[in-house]
Parts: sequence; structure tokens; C-alpha cells
Amino acid sequence: MGLVNAKLVLKNPRKPELEPVEVNALADSGAVHLCIPVHIQIQLELDGIDKKEVTLADGSQKLVPYVGPIEIRFKNRVGFVGALVMGDQVLLGAIPMEDMDLVITPKTRTLDVNPNSPNIATSIAKCNYLGS
Repeated sequence: MGLVNAKLVLKNPRKPELEPVEVNALADSGAVHLCIPVHIQIQLELDGIDKKEVTLADGSQKLVPYVGPIEIRFKNRVGFVGALVMGDQVLLGAIPMEDMDLVITPKTRTLDVNPNSPNIATSIAKCNYLGS
């Protein structure tokens, strides 16, 4: 499909006095998490919460910091997530995209709000629990 880039605004909701940061992020539905470079963590003064072991594309594993919370804004959508601190570019993965009800349009290689719910994000919050 090629690369899909999108302008996002990232903010530390615990420190509203800090300026938000606008970034050009790579949107990848094959990735899972939000990933941010260390300079974004520093700019937003994001607290380390934990460490996570991640498996990279080449199969190697790496221990990386997990920070947050981070407020993400895209068009009329907002989400709150934690982020892995790694790489040199912001990467928007499937979890925050699902949370904000965003979709990748392969034909135009763009990220956008779900056209089936353009005004407000939708989500599925039911389960089919068949336990006794």
C-alpha cells in the first residue's frame, strides 16, 4: 500500500501548561502501539510507566520504555494512550487508530476519520461471554 503519513497533535494531559507538539506520523495498521522518539518524550515531559519487550521487523527483541499518558488529536478525534519510546519518527499503530475510529484509505494512501461515523467516534464495547 505504501507509506501513509498524517499530521497529529500530541499533548501531555498531566501538564496542560506545556505546548502541544504537532508531528508528521507514519500510520501503520500492521503496527500495534503508538511509538514516539525520545525527543518527543522529553518535549512533553512524559513519565516512564514501565518497560516493554518489543519484537522488531527483523525478529530481534528490544526492551524499550513505555510512557504516558499521551493525548492524541487528529481532525475531530481524540484519544489517550501510552507510547513505546523508540525510533526516529512517530508511528501510529492499530490500537490508537481503533480507539479514535480512524481508517487508512489504501486508494489515496491517507488516514481519515471513519466515513461511516464522521461526526463522532464509534467503538464496540460488548462481548459474547458464554461462561456459566
